[in-house]
Amino acid sequence: MSSHHRKRSMVSSQWSINRASLLLFAYCFLFIALTACQESKTKQPKTEVAAKETYTCPMHPQIINDKPGSCPVCGMDLVKKSASGEKVTDITLNDLLRPSNQYVLSSIPTVHIQLRDEPIEIPAYGFITYDTRQVGTVSSNVSGRIEKLYVKYRYQKVSKGQKIMDIYSPELLTAQQNLIFLLQHDAENKTLIAAARQKLVLLGMSNQQLDQVIKSGNPVFTVAIYSGYSGHIHESSSPEAMQQQTQTGMKDVSLITEELPLKEGMYVTKGQNLFVIYNPSKAWAVLNIFSGQAAMVKVGDKVRITPETVPDKDFRASIGFIEPFYRPNSKTATARVYFDNPNNGIPIGSQVKATIFAGARSARWLPEEAVLTLGLDKVVFVKKEDAFIAHKIEAGIVNNHLIQVLNGLSEEDEVAANAQYLVDSESFIKVKQ
Repeated sequence: MSSHHRKRSMVSSQWSINRASLLLFAYCFLFIALTACQESKTKQPKTEVAAKETYTCPMHPQIINDKPGSCPVCGMDLVKKSASGEKVTDITLNDLLRPSNQYVLSSIPTVHIQLRDEPIEIPAYGFITYDTRQVGTVSSNVSGRIEKLYVKYRYQKVSKGQKIMDIYSPELLTAQQNLIFLLQHDAENKTLIAAARQKLVLLGMSNQQLDQVIKSGNPVFTVAIYSGYSGHIHESSSPEAMQQQTQTGMKDVSLITEELPLKEGMYVTKGQNLFVIYNPSKAWAVLNIFSGQAAMVKVGDKVRITPETVPDKDFRASIGFIEPFYRPNSKTATARVYFDNPNNGIPIGSQVKATIFAGARSARWLPEEAVLTLGLDKVVFVKKEDAFIAHKIEAGIVNNHLIQVLNGLSEEDEVAANAQYLVDSESFIKVKQ
């Protein structure tokens, strides 16, 4: 082999060695760099997690925020969330496995029962109607024909002593002639004269008419019928109308706007009711009271009444009567408030809103929001250490956003201020009472 080939072979071998060394060095450097990078990536998240604080809702853990605030779902204050997994309370697995309708973990505010006197104000609704104690009836004392009718239409206003009609009655004419005959032929017979005079009074003649007959010695052919009441003419009845009324029942007088059935020339019978007169200046406010509050209302309680038609004419009155029964298709008790209604200031039939002042009651009260209603049952959440336990109570009346606690709680018990925050609706639907 020539020296030139030998030298070339040595150079090639040296280059191969140097190349291998360079590759080995590069691999080692790359390995070290990758290892350091991996350690840096592993340590970096731990540093960030340790440094970053997060807040969550106790009731809705899916709500997470990087600063304090309120839960957008329930409004509770967010609490700091532990990132290191450290122990925050002595909660056992058995506690966590309890059904949510019996045992709830939470930190919401609590309240205690308050024992105090609370003024009772009961809202009620009703309407204005006529005072039936003031209703009067105009009847005929004799049989005869209507010669003159002075009342022409329904709701016409009449006054006490006003002439309603003139009636021609053969019976009344005969009784007058008997009295005149006694006065002319047997004036000394005071007994018979007094009896004849009394008969004419009972048949509907006034003392003034009798004096006129005695003075003139001539009978009158018609007798006037006067109203004994003041008010409005609401209905009258002919024999046919009376028969129809008996078959169909009483009609609502506020819906009857037809003309009066009685006309001049018609005949009436003895004892027939001719007109019914209602006095709107004396009225009732009929109030409907829910059965749960009816026991608190008594006769004499003060009432503030605001009419719907004239709200600026609210007035004060007292309960005069409480009906001792429930009306058909109604679950409310009915109270009557008597009041004067001069000049029909409040129209009959007006709807009214009332507040009944039933006095003060000493009782144990809780905020209405602290009590959960489950049909006929009432439930509160009593705090036991770090959790709330569902507890059934016996409740009474509800007044001014407060509910009366009759049984089931003591003054030392702490209950959740708002029971709705602790309700799992599905669990409570399935609860067995």
